[in-house]
Amino acid sequence: MTDYRNAPELKASLLGKTTQYKDSYDASLLYPIARKLNRDDLGIDEQQLPFTGEDLWTGYELSWLNAKGKPQVAVAEFYFPCQSPSIIESKSFKLYLNSFNQTRFESTDTVRDILTRDLSEAVQAQVKVTLYGADDIASFAATKLPGTCIDHLDIEITDFDLDPALLQLADPQQETEETLYSHLLKSNCLITSQPDWASVVISYKGPQLCHESLLRYLVSFRSHNEFHEQCVERIFNDIMNTAKPSKLEVYARYTRRGGLDINPYRATDNAHIPYAVRINRQ
Repeated sequence: MTDYRNAPELKASLLGKTTQYKDSYDASLLYPIARKLNRDDLGIDEQQLPFTGEDLWTGYELSWLNAKGKPQVAVAEFYFPCQSPSIIESKSFKLYLNSFNQTRFESTDTVRDILTRDLSEAVQAQVKVTLYGADDIASFAATKLPGTCIDHLDIEITDFDLDPALLQLADPQQETEETLYSHLLKSNCLITSQPDWASVVISYKGPQLCHESLLRYLVSFRSHNEFHEQCVERIFNDIMNTAKPSKLEVYARYTRRGGLDINPYRATDNAHIPYAVRINRQ
């Protein structure tokens, strides 16, 4: 496994560094990082991605001033297509959103349009932005994840280092279609090693995975350093290599840090997240 933490693009990022917060709008704060860094390690050809999907970010700390100087607040959802050449480094995203705090804008639509423009230019792909009011609680209610939870399985774990070989088939001849989920996914930030906590949903059609082996594999991310999007693409890639399913979806719901949560979705068929879920830890 390649260690690309010393890549120039990552060394120049703001993660783990002391920074000053700006409260006037500044699009130059956004720092893109190429998705290619991790995909090269996985042997994924950017010109022929084995998946489609998107990254859903939720921004809980968005505020600006209206034309009269009165503060406005919103919760934002940002949809980044997985085909975009770059992702946004999360600390730069937070700094960028904070730069709206003391800037006047004519309307909420103006703010949404500016966010859409800046983020689309930064990742070189069309980003979708939706803004919600603080009282729009229906869109952010906690829901149960679809499928069957595998966390009840009574397994013993002695090794917490990432190991794709832990994935095993229950029976190579046994075809199934099922949706499984676990709340036990934990990885660490690639740069700062801060813990990232998530629940993950895996839906597939093909040779049946051994549920115990899948849970051991997911727990093996516990000491692994990688960005959220990269972890999900690794899970997708490892399951595809092991089971070669005809259909596969991997969707992780990460808890927030710095007012942002990141929820990557990768699938063989769906370009967009097909259902609305939110874990109570978010």
